[in-house]
Amino acid sequence: MGRLGAKIKNEAWLLSTFFRLLKRLMPNTMFGRSLLIVVLPIILLQVLVTYIFYERHWDNVARRLAQGVAGEVAAVISLTDRFPGPEARASILTIARDQMRLAISFEENGQLNETEIQREHSGFLDRQLARALQESLPARNFTLTSNEKLESVVIRLQLPNDVLQIVVRDKRLFSSTTYIFVMWMIAISLALLGIAVIFLRNQMRPIKQLASAAEKFGRGQEVEDFKPSGALEIRSASKAFHDMKHRILRQITQRTEMLAGVSHDLRTPLTRMKLQLAMMPEDQSRENLQSDVEDMRNMVEGYLAFAKGQEAETVQEVNVTRLIESVVENARRQGAQITLTATPEIRTSIRANSVKRCLTNLVENARRHATEIAIAVYPTDSQIVISIDDNGPGIPLEKRQDVFKPFHRLDTSRNSETGGSGLGMTIARDVVHGHGGQIALGRSSMGGLHIELTFPY
Repeated sequence: MGRLGAKIKNEAWLLSTFFRLLKRLMPNTMFGRSLLIVVLPIILLQVLVTYIFYERHWDNVARRLAQGVAGEVAAVISLTDRFPGPEARASILTIARDQMRLAISFEENGQLNETEIQREHSGFLDRQLARALQESLPARNFTLTSNEKLESVVIRLQLPNDVLQIVVRDKRLFSSTTYIFVMWMIAISLALLGIAVIFLRNQMRPIKQLASAAEKFGRGQEVEDFKPSGALEIRSASKAFHDMKHRILRQITQRTEMLAGVSHDLRTPLTRMKLQLAMMPEDQSRENLQSDVEDMRNMVEGYLAFAKGQEAETVQEVNVTRLIESVVENARRQGAQITLTATPEIRTSIRANSVKRCLTNLVENARRHATEIAIAVYPTDSQIVISIDDNGPGIPLEKRQDVFKPFHRLDTSRNSETGGSGLGMTIARDVVHGHGGQIALGRSSMGGLHIELTFPY
């Protein structure tokens, strides 16, 4: 039972290894896989048809041609035995040359080599002709010799006193329809393959167009409507993408218009409250109420900045290094200790003001809770990576996802007394995701919080 289990386990491992290797060899693109689906049946069909043709048709044709030649050779030998003499032999040679297209000559008093008689025939035509001669002339010894190009076959037959030499041209033994058939089959297969490649390329084009539009829209870039093309399913997907894009843009527009009205309605009573507070006598109650009004104003402004998003700003190519340098300089003027490590020039298309606001929020959060900040900026093959590290208290692992919630503030290190409204991380994530990037939090080597932003390059 143990041997059986080990054998089954070994076979299962070999099978899984084979499938992993097959998966690794499979094309990754849809075009490659579709082309493979078209090419494999054509190749299998060619192999099957070629096998059947060679095993059936060509074998039968070659055997019948060899039997015809062997029968003619037997007829020549029979005529030679029945009509001896030089004159009769000359007539027989003329008939063989003119009627049978056989070049015949006699080697008087000749003997065949025993080694050549016993030699095995390696070629397909040689084997067929040897078998036919053995059937037609069972009592005769003979040898077969063919040149490399199969232009002719030389047959030497042992007669009682002489050796009969017969030269048979390739046209008597070989049918040219074999090569014609193979060439036509290959030509038709190549033509079908070319048509399939053109067809598949035309089908892949709308898929790539849809993927490119979805990627741009995911990054927050403007995407113009394009005409759906390709197969019915691809057209349906393109139409669904257009409908989704218009619905999202319509919702963003409605949100912006609604927030414009909310901004006006909220700022007006706040302004009246500030005027009333200015006319109130100086006391502790006035200071407390004035602090609450200021907190309300900060929260309203922060919420409007978060909810308004990035739709009003256009995408343009900017130098990311320069943009980050300006953020760092502003933070240094406010007393922050920041070190910046950056590639001299990194250019990409982004919403500059939104990204600057995102970085400003993150640096401001770090400045409030740390004494040292380190920023690094570098490009990879497909992304721009911005890392921000500080030596502050950091954020516990179980609370790192909560800080992205609107108006969420940590009770100890990040509270309202530090000046935050709980929207800095939320706005930062909204900006990064709007560009098709990612934001991640971790533990910094400096002891505090590590923030890593990635933007498509």
